[in-house]
Amino acid sequence: MDIIWIILAFLLILIGLLGAIIPGLPGPPFAWLALIVLNLTEKISYSTEFFAITALFALAITLLDYYVPIYGTKKFGGSKAGVWGSTIGLIVGIFVLPFLGIVIGPFGLLGIILGPFLGAYIGEKWVGKADEHAWRSAWGSFLGFLAGTFIKIAYALVIGYFVVRDLIVA
Repeated sequence: MDIIWIILAFLLILIGLLGAIIPGLPGPPFAWLALIVLNLTEKISYSTEFFAITALFALAITLLDYYVPIYGTKKFGGSKAGVWGSTIGLIVGIFVLPFLGIVIGPFGLLGIILGPFLGAYIGEKWVGKADEHAWRSAWGSFLGFLAGTFIKIAYALVIGYFVVRDLIVA
C-alpha cells in the first residue's frame, strides 16, 4: 500500500509544479498535500509543527501570488490608477475571460500574464501618464508575475526535496 501513497505524493508534487505556471491550479497547496499523503505510509512520520509551518508557507505563497504583480506595479512607479488597472486586469484575466469562454493561450496563462500587464498600462494611460511611464508600470506587473511563479516553483521543489530525502532515509 505504501507504493500507492508514494506515487500519489509524487503526482501531487508534479501538480504543484504545474500549478506554478497554470492559472487556477493552486500549486503550493497541492505540493503540501504530498506531505500529508506521504505521512500515510508506514515509513514516514512528520510532526504537527512541520505540517503547520509548511502549510503556512503554502497559504502565504498562494495569497502573495495574487499580490506580487500589484506590488511590482507600485515598485516600478505605478500610480494608484496603475495598481487598480493591474488588479482589475488580474481579475479579468483569472475570472472574467474564462467565465466568458475566452481562454487566451494554454490554460489561460496569457490571460493571467496579460491581464495585469495591460491593466496597469491602461490604468496609467487613463490618468494621462506618458507611454514610457505606463509601460514601466506594466513591466513591473509582469516582473511581479514572474517573481510569484518563481516562488511557487521553489516551494514545490522544496517539498519535493523533503519527500525524496525522507524516502531515501526511511
